[in-house]
Amino acid sequence: MTKKIGFLSFGAWHPGGGLTRTGADALAQTVELAVAAEELGIDGAFVRVHHFARQLASPFPLLAAIGVKTSRIEIGTGVIDMRYENPLYMAEEAAAADLLAGGRLQLGISRGSPEPAWRGAEAFGYPVETNDARAKTELFRAAIAGRGVVRADVGGQPGDALLAVQPQSPGLAERIWWGSGTRESAVWVGEQGMNLMSSTLLLEDTEVPFDQLQAEQIELFRQAWAGAGHARQPRVSVSRSVIPITSDLDRRLFAGDANEDQVGWLDGALSRFGRSYSGAPDRIAEELARDEAVQAADTVLFTVPSQLGVDYNAAMLETIARDVAPAIGWSRSDREAVPPAS
Repeated sequence: MTKKIGFLSFGAWHPGGGLTRTGADALAQTVELAVAAEELGIDGAFVRVHHFARQLASPFPLLAAIGVKTSRIEIGTGVIDMRYENPLYMAEEAAAADLLAGGRLQLGISRGSPEPAWRGAEAFGYPVETNDARAKTELFRAAIAGRGVVRADVGGQPGDALLAVQPQSPGLAERIWWGSGTRESAVWVGEQGMNLMSSTLLLEDTEVPFDQLQAEQIELFRQAWAGAGHARQPRVSVSRSVIPITSDLDRRLFAGDANEDQVGWLDGALSRFGRSYSGAPDRIAEELARDEAVQAADTVLFTVPSQLGVDYNAAMLETIARDVAPAIGWSRSDREAVPPAS
């Protein structure tokens, strides 16, 4: 299994401090960081999607911009909250972004995490029931797979022919990931034939270390995938907060991190939060090499402190690529570049 690494950015900005003070800063710097990451040989540039917050919220214009500025790196989300989406319009946007990027979109979707808005999805015009996210996902996946999703109009009456959403981007249907927060939902993802995107938060706790609980989730996903008889091999990603401390600035900002799992209540469930990894690069490398979920996944996404700017994060990714990632089985492999859209 070829190990891939990428960065995951929340794209946060704050008017009062840091190097990312406006929404324009957050968007432009995310594109710049993706370009820098590609030059370093990093495999993926992923963004987190949040609504009603000073964070990245509308991913497709951003993904399209990254796609035309790069040629090789995978671009994606982790994750889009399907409760807020019109699945057919989203299918058009996703296909357009994927075509502009030459087929490099890796789209993470899910029910999403708690948002700061009361009934935020309802404010967007959609009901808020949890299962509605899965129904929307079913329609979205049908649309990007090229199936007919609406009847043709024949003289003001519905005809027998079914129309597909356009444009279509071949292969996109196999590059959809579901962000799973429990072992039960991971089984559902495997049965459905989507790739698994497991985060640093699981909405359950069995009193074992986070990486072991996450590794169990991954194994259950793969068993469900095999049991469903899907033809292709699935992909699995995990994310980790990794801060190599190599400078006085790093020490001032991150040396006090406890580097321990946390357990608490979230969204009505006792949840386990994955630890951060901060310290000397060689120590982080040794600890990640023992991380059972990191070893089980084919893709590891490293979260970046986006408000510290492009130069800081590019340097951090360079350190991770050189001094940390080889310990988990990654090696730089600048795959044949896909030419950007003209």
